[in-house]
Amino acid sequence: MNGSKNSTNPDLERFRSYLGLHARAHLHPLVRRKLDPSDLVQQTLLEAHRDQDRFRGKDQAERAAWLRRILLHNVANAVRDLKRQKRDVGRENSLADAVQRTCLRLESFLVDQQKSPSEVAMMNEGLFEMAASVEALPETQQLAIVLRYWYSLPLAEIAERMERTPASVAGLLHRGMAQLRETLIKMDLP
Repeated sequence: MNGSKNSTNPDLERFRSYLGLHARAHLHPLVRRKLDPSDLVQQTLLEAHRDQDRFRGKDQAERAAWLRRILLHNVANAVRDLKRQKRDVGRENSLADAVQRTCLRLESFLVDQQKSPSEVAMMNEGLFEMAASVEALPETQQLAIVLRYWYSLPLAEIAERMERTPASVAGLLHRGMAQLRETLIKMDLP
């Protein structure tokens, strides 16, 4: 899928980083060797653009959840297609298990019933900026941060998924968080 980023609705484009982080988090490294997460994100955005009249939500949080469901459907289809083609994806984690194990804290954070609409809008903006900042990190740091802080996975499980040692993952987390803090501090400066 080599479509340009501008071929989708500009309102949907703001979700590209958010979806990219989810796509990378849900694809085991063995699968990522065969599937490009950016292709899955592009496919998701194009489908959402095509089917935008089916979106029944009221706000950006519900749109984010809708887009994530489309993305997870596309990930599941792509993984199923790989298995059907009898490629070696036997060591990958089951997508259903990964989805069940993951704590979708980000969604619950977005859909906080105690917040006013303006507070939710400001929080959404901050989360999209945060997703863009995380996406600017090297891919291994991105994945480690997303799996640890968004999905609350233990260090040992992250190490297994990333095919690294726990010490290596701890280093990725340390360096990634330091770089992320630096980026976010710069964003707050006038």
